Amino acid sequence: MEETRSLTHTPSDPDSDAQRVVSRPLPTILEHVRARTPARILTGRAGAAYRTTTYLELRRDHAAARDAVCAELDLEGDLGAAFVAEWGLFEVATMARTKAEFLLRPELGRALDPTARAAMAGRCPVGADLQVAIADGLSAAAVRAQVPALLPLLGAEAGRRGWRLGQPFVIRHGRVGVLNEIGEVLDPVVAVLLIGERPGLATAESLSAYLAYRPRPGHDDSRRNLISNIHARGIPPEQAADRIARLAEQMIRLGISGIAVKEQGTSEAGLANESPIRTKLEV
Repeated sequence: MEETRSLTHTPSDPDSDAQRVVSRPLPTILEHVRARTPARILTGRAGAAYRTTTYLELRRDHAAARDAVCAELDLEGDLGAAFVAEWGLFEVATMARTKAEFLLRPELGRALDPTARAAMAGRCPVGADLQVAIADGLSAAAVRAQVPALLPLLGAEAGRRGWRLGQPFVIRHGRVGVLNEIGEVLDPVVAVLLIGERPGLATAESLSAYLAYRPRPGHDDSRRNLISNIHARGIPPEQAADRIARLAEQMIRLGISGIAVKEQGTSEAGLANESPIRTKLEV
């Protein structure tokens, strides 16, 4: 019979028992726990320091996070020329002219460049039921990893519901508050901003979807809803698209968005019906 041991056992001989514990492999159940979460648990140590493997993993993930923040989005290079052509994607800019300016002055990422407003007005229909915009935010890597799968699913959800889908477009150096200007220019019923989240050490490829009902200048975070952690080890694109569409339905039915709206019907996402939707400070 395979030997088992209690994690709460207090050894009578600390030195000899500690040596035996170190020499044994972790129980299978603990290996399963580590496989199910990106959290750094059961990493062990070498003296007072991390093990070499743990230290190198930290350095790798920190570098990936920094690269994701600093990288510029390459529309065709990151999303693919065929995908860009299929969806007619075009790029507009905010008042943040450079990545450094975008990082140092968040307010510039919330305001569209005048030429961007003109381009949107000329290429996007006004008054769509669902208007999707894509912003690099704080992780171009997240846009590259998640949008090619998520955007077609959102289009399919809109088609099933008979919604008029606006022309999607990409915003360079965009922050969440740019939703207000999208609403002012295009007047959609529901606007959705797919934006790269601030990277962490768990992943640099996490995307957020911010939704707002008829956004207008002056609206704050309390008027928006959020579905976050869209990535391989978080919410997969299929579940994210379903949740975004269901939440948009609620907004259209209630004529409002934000803290008064609750998310419904998310069996696959593992959430209870009528559970409050998460809110998050804008990036």
